[in-house]
This record gives sequence, structure tokens and C-alpha cells, in this order.
Amino acid sequence: MKKFSLFNAASLTLGFAFLYLPILILVIYSFNEGRSVGIWVGWSTKWYAAAFENEQLMEAAWVTIRIALISASAATVLGTLAAIVLARYGRFPGRMLFSGMVFAPLVMPEIILGLSFLLLFVAVDFDRGFWTIMLAHVTFTMCFVAVVVQSRLVTFDHSLEEAAMDLGCRPVGVFFRITLPIILPAVVSGWMLAFTLSLDDLVIASFNTGPGATTLPMKIYSDVRLGVKPEINAVCTIMIGVVTVAVIIASILTRRSEAERERAERLAAAG
Repeated sequence: MKKFSLFNAASLTLGFAFLYLPILILVIYSFNEGRSVGIWVGWSTKWYAAAFENEQLMEAAWVTIRIALISASAATVLGTLAAIVLARYGRFPGRMLFSGMVFAPLVMPEIILGLSFLLLFVAVDFDRGFWTIMLAHVTFTMCFVAVVVQSRLVTFDHSLEEAAMDLGCRPVGVFFRITLPIILPAVVSGWMLAFTLSLDDLVIASFNTGPGATTLPMKIYSDVRLGVKPEINAVCTIMIGVVTVAVIIASILTRRSEAERERAERLAAAG
């Protein structure tokens, strides 16, 4: 076993500093009493109150959260179904085309996706706004869910499903009682990834937005071009807190699900 050298420790420290030091600075300066975001004056929470009183920021945040929740849930359902098809049904006519269509958004630039969705909605004369952003985000994030869930299905123990069907359980019951609980950690991880990507997206939403559908990243970007306001630091800190809490909850649920799965496998082996 290799020892943890000073070089490894320094590399790890520099890596974490590069990733998280800017976020830490943003969080600290969100409590700055002064209006300047580069000069520290003192501790204060007044900018959080100002952020909540800013109707435009709050409206953009509410639009963003709704889009992220709906699109992540829809993408999780569609991505899970796509992963099951790719992992379970082997070769079938059109598999390569289907696989390419599912995973294409992974490697396609966001600006191309945004422009493609824009041309589609214009061609079908669909008014751009909340639902166009949501549909674009579902298509954009579904592939990430499919990758995560498919990686879990590859190592799935099919004997558990076969045992359930031998005992008289129908295929639908097998899926909801056996398959889904086992792959639930991957499904939850896929949902969290889709939620985060939708929450963070700027390019695709900018192409497909309309009246009354300004997302929070779009609002922040437009405000930052005129100068960073203290309220923006406060809003970003709140977003970091929300995502952190969601990740912690998802991790706890995933660990519990894994523990229950291992317990069920031990009981099945013992029986």
C-alpha cells in the first residue's frame, strides 16, 4: 500500500482550493455589510433580506425551481425507461439509432441544442416560454439519467427477478417490488444530476425563453453584465445551500436503500 506523500497532500489541497475557494469567497462576501463586493466592511445579513424583497429575482428563482423539478422528474422517468431498453433487450432493429439519439446530447454543444430547439418551436409555431424551456431541459438531461441508471442495470442480479416470477409475481409487480428498489440509488442520483443541470442551465434556456419565463441564471447573467450586486451573492449562496441539503438528503436515502437491498439479499441467500 502506497503512503500518502507530501506531494499527494499538496496536490489534493491545491485541487480542492481551486474548486471550492471561489465558492467560499462568494459565501463570505454574501454577508458583507458594504455594497462593494470586493471590499470587506463587516458582517451583515441585510443583502439576504434585500434579495427576498427583490421581486424580479424571486420570480426568476421560482420559475427556475419549477422548471428544474418538472424537467428532472420527467427526465428521470424517460431516462430510466431508455436505460432499461438498452440494458435488457440486447440487439433489436434500430438499437444503434435509438442509442445515438439518447446519448447525443452528452457530446453535442449546448448552443447547438438550444438553436435546434428554437428552430423546432418556431417551425411548429409553439409559443416560447415556460414549457419550451421545460421540454428542452427534459431532452437535455434525460441522457444523463440514462447513463447513470444503465450503469446500475449492467451489474443487476437477474436471479432475484426470476425468483419473484417463479413465486407468481407479475412483471409489473416484479419491477416495482424488486427492480426499482434495487436500482433506486441510481435513479435518485440521476434525478439529482438532472435537477442540478436544469437549475444551472443558461445557454439552452436563453434560446427557448419567452415572456414571463426568465430563469435565475439568465437574470444573474444580465445583472452581472452591469456589475455584481450584493443581492446576487446572497441568492447564489442560497442556491448552494439548497443544492447541498438536497445532495445530503439524497445520499442518506441512497445509503438506506443500499442497506435494505443488502439485507434483502442476505435474507434471500439464507432462505
